[in-house]
Amino acid sequence: MIEQSLAREVSQMEADLCSAFADPTRILILYALNDAPRNVGDLAEELDIPQSSTSRHLKVLKDRGLVRTVRQGTSVQYHLADPRLIEALDILRSILRDRLAHRASLMDEVE
Repeated sequence: MIEQSLAREVSQMEADLCSAFADPTRILILYALNDAPRNVGDLAEELDIPQSSTSRHLKVLKDRGLVRTVRQGTSVQYHLADPRLIEALDILRSILRDRLAHRASLMDEVE
């Protein structure tokens, strides 16, 4: 019974992590933070999205433990919590590329 409960809890944690990846803007934010820590205003400007939207996305990422904050005077800098997140996103992109290539080859066969 404990194992099943633990398995459910871990699965829920995985689902929460994956839900953070469910929005393209959050993925772009993670890639931007992989380059360098930034504050909300810098991210909003770089990604050309409203600061309020950037703040909402950062809250989701922070709540899921994907970013961490460091206060520097009056500014809050956002940092990528774990560089392996980018590795995971890169693996997902690689899988997507392979799927797209496979679909393209199927289309070539049909033609």
